[in-house]
Amino acid sequence: MARGLALFLGGFALLNLLGGLRTAHFDANLWWIDVRTLPPIIATPLLVVSSICLAGFAIWPPRSIGVRCLILGPVVALGTVALANTAQFYILLLRGVLRPGIPIPLSLFVTAALVLIAAAVWLEPAQAHRVRSAFWTLGVAFGCLAVFPLAQMFCFGKTDYRRPADAAVVLGARVYADGRLSDALQDRVRTACQLYRNGLVRRLILSGGPGDGAIHETEAMKRMALQLGVSAKDIWLDKAGLNTQATVRNTGLLLSQWHASRVLVVSHAYHLPRVKLAYQRAGWDVFTVPARESYLLRQMPYNMAREVAALWVYYLRPLVSA
Repeated sequence: MARGLALFLGGFALLNLLGGLRTAHFDANLWWIDVRTLPPIIATPLLVVSSICLAGFAIWPPRSIGVRCLILGPVVALGTVALANTAQFYILLLRGVLRPGIPIPLSLFVTAALVLIAAAVWLEPAQAHRVRSAFWTLGVAFGCLAVFPLAQMFCFGKTDYRRPADAAVVLGARVYADGRLSDALQDRVRTACQLYRNGLVRRLILSGGPGDGAIHETEAMKRMALQLGVSAKDIWLDKAGLNTQATVRNTGLLLSQWHASRVLVVSHAYHLPRVKLAYQRAGWDVFTVPARESYLLRQMPYNMAREVAALWVYYLRPLVSA
């Protein structure tokens, strides 16, 4: 278990660092640990050394006490940073800056994983290389490929970061042939209109593609927004928002024209990690607001499973493009 976790964290951190050298805005290490409180001259070397130590421990556990101590130092330092991230989460929670769906941050799980790895480095005797041991290590690492996005959906996606902003972007969903909005899309539009009525945003950008019939998704969304009290002059439509990447590209151009400094984005919790990542890659640091669901959607397990793959595709896309 410890070696599998070390392989995933070390490999993910190294890929972020190397990918950041190849293409701008690729580094996504912030998604599992926040080292921004440290000076860059310390933060970057810490991530480099820690990722190498984690990967090295996973691939070939050290035998000597000296090497174990060399690995243990960076891992403990990284665990201390993760613990500080956890404390910061609860401080912001007490101040009312954020409203999480579950009061447990991802950084707490990262801290626990690093503690487990540190204990294994120090306490477990070095074992000879065995095929079975390598198989289980790889199994845990590959399992993390599914668990990590799911943890992002529950810990990050369900956290409400609403605050005063220049605009709110609403991502589209299905509109039926008769012009009715799907329940999921109603939840998104209703949540965005609440932000508008509460005075948190001055404009709504409704983004989507063609509906099942003649009525475009954005036209149906606009009709509902008008019924919920949003002024027509404060509604802007992105009719070319055929997918998440298109929405980010199109709305980014509009927000640049407005010289917007703070933006909220509304979608479902399972979708928001990918939305946040896409905006970050485009140079926008947006704040996400999960749609308040009127009921649990029946297709939610399917949506989440599909989103696991979609998140990794969006994450790796810049490397392929480059």
